[in-house]
Amino acid sequence: MSTFLDTILSRAKANKQTIVLPEGDDNRTLEAAEAILAQNIANLIILGDAEAISASSYQLEGAEIIDPRTAANREELAAALYELRKEKGLTEEAALELISDVLHLGVMLVKTGKANGMVAGACHSTGDVLRPCLQILKTAPGIKLVSAFFVMVVPDCEYGENGIFIFADSGLEVQPDAERLAHIALSSADSWKTLVETEPVVAMLSHSSYGSAKNADADKVIEATRIAKELAPGLSLDGELQLDAAIVPSVGSSKAPQSPVAGKANVLVFPDLDSGNIGYKLTQRLAKAEAYGPITQGIAAPVNDLSRGCTAEDIIGVIGITCVQAIAKMSS
Repeated sequence: MSTFLDTILSRAKANKQTIVLPEGDDNRTLEAAEAILAQNIANLIILGDAEAISASSYQLEGAEIIDPRTAANREELAAALYELRKEKGLTEEAALELISDVLHLGVMLVKTGKANGMVAGACHSTGDVLRPCLQILKTAPGIKLVSAFFVMVVPDCEYGENGIFIFADSGLEVQPDAERLAHIALSSADSWKTLVETEPVVAMLSHSSYGSAKNADADKVIEATRIAKELAPGLSLDGELQLDAAIVPSVGSSKAPQSPVAGKANVLVFPDLDSGNIGYKLTQRLAKAEAYGPITQGIAAPVNDLSRGCTAEDIIGVIGITCVQAIAKMSS
């Protein structure tokens, strides 16, 4: 376990939050829940077949286990969901049916304040996890879009923050235009402050550094950099920069000697989902980095989507990160 994750879990333990885990039928989720409860990191609500969960071999004492089919507050939550969505055509009968779905139930537990955050996605697609979040929780005030990032912790790495980076957007926005890319950068900088608690240094990545290539793709990153600097003039952010110029001091000083970011970046903003997703997977597999995410940013309450290839250890890390996001939301 990395120092980063140790710190995250310690922060979560010091200010315990309640996290809902909708995938109680997934053994990785139950293994992670057992560890979270044993270490007293968070309060947990686990959704699913209550009888099967209780009969499992996992030690889940202290968790609240709710079966969506028999939940005591089904009607109350369905009525609240109906009020939220009736103008979109949702009927009372359909609302009650949706509460039987673990993801909708989980989001409503967050919406009504019974939980501070939710972690799902071990056996559901990103679309299935995020759809009820965007419909019910919506975006946070002042936020233009929901995006996603990975926290990458690279062992024995001198770059970034002792090997810690944020890679964004590596999980959600497929082809952001310049304005959306700028907002991803600003959200990612805020996420860095929340999770790492040091100053973000944001590189807007491209195949070009400071005009070394002339084409529409590079121009998009240049324009995104301009917009981001205009929106957050005090933020340490620059582009367009190639990856090596962004993180390696000697390369940065050679390719972009006037840049305040070159060679120092810890938040890497990729121009599209292809490059972001490929970049995080390359770093995870070839550098044996820890990859926590995809972590969402921009939703009104902390809800995070797991990779379906996740391990129990990955889920523990994302639960800890979700707790820290919830703590930050309480103090904002």
